Amino acid sequence: MVTREHEDVAAARAVAETVTDPELPMLTLADLGVLREVDLAEDGAVEVTVTPTYSGCPALAEMRTDLRRRLAEAGYPRVRVHTVLSPPWSSSWITERGRRKLAEHGVHPPDDSASGDQGGAGGPVPLTLEPPRRRIRCPRCGCPDTERTSEFGATACKALYRCLGCREPFEYFKEI
Repeated sequence: MVTREHEDVAAARAVAETVTDPELPMLTLADLGVLREVDLAEDGAVEVTVTPTYSGCPALAEMRTDLRRRLAEAGYPRVRVHTVLSPPWSSSWITERGRRKLAEHGVHPPDDSASGDQGGAGGPVPLTLEPPRRRIRCPRCGCPDTERTSEFGATACKALYRCLGCREPFEYFKEI
């Protein structure tokens, strides 16, 4: 039996799922895996739980503001947004739809098999003083011959690469 409360939670979640990431506007917080839970508190407020891509994410304040604004516009005037850091966000939480959207916008989605040539996701990852070596195909032409130009892009969660085939620069969303 579907209750009124269940319908309200589903409706509030549907609204929260439309909020886009401030740094990756082609993705919703749901696509990115940042939106964790939406529930109704006993006092009738909507409670939203998010886990940022990393604890120092500068976009977190904007995410909270956007969630509150969008839910208020949809008729939910009382909204509380909670940040949960455990378990920590993982790039494996990005949905298939999110991965497709990243690629469609020229951002290579993260490789969740750990660090490319350094082993699988389930095993130990060797500690090195160098950034992980990744084997990344160009999201524009598919060429496997690419080079990293900077470990950090416009945001800490992205690295900058250049395709040696088509010579186009592109971003890589890092695995975490």
